[in-house]
Amino acid sequence: MERTRRLRQTAAMRDMVRENHVRIDELIYPVFVIEGENICNPVESMPGIYQYSIDRLQEELNRIREAGIKAILIFGIPAHKDEVGSGAYDDQGIVPRAIRFIKEKMPQLIVIADVCLCEYTSHGHCGLIRGQEILNDETLPLLAKASVCYAAAGADIIAPSDMMDGRVEAIRRALDEKGYLNTPIMSYSAKFASSYYGPFRDAAHSAPGFGDRKTYQMDPANGREAMREIAQDIAEGADMIIAKPALAYMDIIKDASQNYNIPIVAYNVSGEYAMVKAAAKEGWIDEKKIVMENMVGLKRAGAKMIITYHALDVAKWITEEN
Repeated sequence: MERTRRLRQTAAMRDMVRENHVRIDELIYPVFVIEGENICNPVESMPGIYQYSIDRLQEELNRIREAGIKAILIFGIPAHKDEVGSGAYDDQGIVPRAIRFIKEKMPQLIVIADVCLCEYTSHGHCGLIRGQEILNDETLPLLAKASVCYAAAGADIIAPSDMMDGRVEAIRRALDEKGYLNTPIMSYSAKFASSYYGPFRDAAHSAPGFGDRKTYQMDPANGREAMREIAQDIAEGADMIIAKPALAYMDIIKDASQNYNIPIVAYNVSGEYAMVKAAAKEGWIDEKKIVMENMVGLKRAGAKMIITYHALDVAKWITEEN
């Protein structure tokens, strides 16, 4: 009789045969920077997450250093918004200035720059608009311009999240033309029009002013279409791809990891984070156990890296266990 329980008898035995591990150097921590001075605003719907002005950003960098986190994903909240999202590609904008500050203080930290217009447009959409139509091709040069701006400021990786068709090719071409041939693109290739993003929109002040984003973000019902999106981005020059959200989309992560020989990044998004925090606050779940189960589940599904707001806690728990 086969007895699979033989390999579960002790903690040491279980550790020895464990198939998947969560490592600190595979965690990516999102950071929100905001225009202004002396700002450390808690995000009400995301306990433990803050918006920092650049003069207070050192506090967050200290937490990141202490946790041993090696990569962050940076989002900017500008003071000014307009129809064309000009703050996204201003070399004196909030993100380029924050990148330069971070690289001065922690040059070894990998800085991933999210590229999108939604935080910077007065209408809150990820591209230019005409009436209530979100324009695709007209948006591409601005995304490319923002990408070059962030690379020039010192960003290590460019991460377009807009979901405009052809943006990876446009960004790759622009980066190469400006000499940033070795700057990788981590593309949000499988980004779904999800209800899990609500708390993020509080944090980034990026809710759309009209309609929704269903004409450019993916229908949650479609899995095969996600593989088309990923294949297209890889063909255009993506070096890594992101699946977002994560927990309800592990099948997408699994399919991508089995079909494409490219690093897959799972984005454990704000709503997923907020639900765990809310339940843990009520005492309904064990936060550490639930979070670590979620993390290992994403690794088992095929994620090489995980973007998560839990990153600082996860890093601490991993360190304590070792």
